[in-house]
Amino acid sequence: MSATTDAVTEARPAGRGFDRDGFENALFRILRPIVIVLLVLAAVVPFYYMVLLSFRSLDSLLQNPGALWITIEELDFSTYLDVLAPVDAGGQGFIVFMRNSLLVALATVVLTLLVSIPGSYAVSRLAFFGRRQVSGLFLAVYFFPAILLAVPLFVFFTQIGLRGSLVGLLIVYVSQVAAVSIYTLRNYFATIPVSLEEAAALDGCTRFQIMRRVSIPLAMPAIVSNGLFIFMIAWNEFLFALLFLVEKRDSWTVSLGLSQLSGSIEVPTTVLMAGSVILTLPIIILFFASERLLVGGLTAGAEKG
Repeated sequence: MSATTDAVTEARPAGRGFDRDGFENALFRILRPIVIVLLVLAAVVPFYYMVLLSFRSLDSLLQNPGALWITIEELDFSTYLDVLAPVDAGGQGFIVFMRNSLLVALATVVLTLLVSIPGSYAVSRLAFFGRRQVSGLFLAVYFFPAILLAVPLFVFFTQIGLRGSLVGLLIVYVSQVAAVSIYTLRNYFATIPVSLEEAAALDGCTRFQIMRRVSIPLAMPAIVSNGLFIFMIAWNEFLFALLFLVEKRDSWTVSLGLSQLSGSIEVPTTVLMAGSVILTLPIIILFFASERLLVGGLTAGAEKG
């Protein structure tokens, strides 16, 4: 055995070995922190500059537009006061826009989850004719371009008298996101062990009790993330808000109000940046507030070995 090993060692050319695995690991160790830092800077710097501009006065911005840091004396909160103040007081009325967006977004989340949770559970657990085809149709509905539905929905809601109403906008949002919500939650319900539901059925639970006491608590991470996704869509949506609400300023949402700021030459850049911060900040706060729930409801200890 030793003679064979010595022969192989002598036959191998000295100094020509190349450790590819070691080279790749060393390269990745160097590139990984560099790529992470670049991605963080690409995501954080634009938002930081937007926040910085929102706290600067217009005179300070014109004197030094490229400044990445300002002193405490240069802080100016008048832009936020201008954005949030009512129109009658000379402001932009974003308090009303935020209220409208919050009402529509929260109602969209609640109504969509009320429809999608039992719907996705039924598709993932119950056997019925066309079960697989229905799942594909749910996803196909979401891929249908919204712009093609704009004119028919505009005409329909005008005829029934819901154009300019937040209720009409809510109906459109729920119909848009319900299909993809059912498709997403169906995939998560399918990963929950069936043995847990069988054990609950043996204990005398009905199908509704099984869903409420077993499946929904275990699917809470997916439900929370799905609700966050729905809220973001409803909060940032612009096309249907423009079609339905543009003629009624009191019903405007935040995205529609911000678009009017960006399209006006009379609005300073600092006020536009303050409106952008107001539009973005609730999503960031909501994400960090729900981060614990996204990972807290996993199936840890649910099924014993």
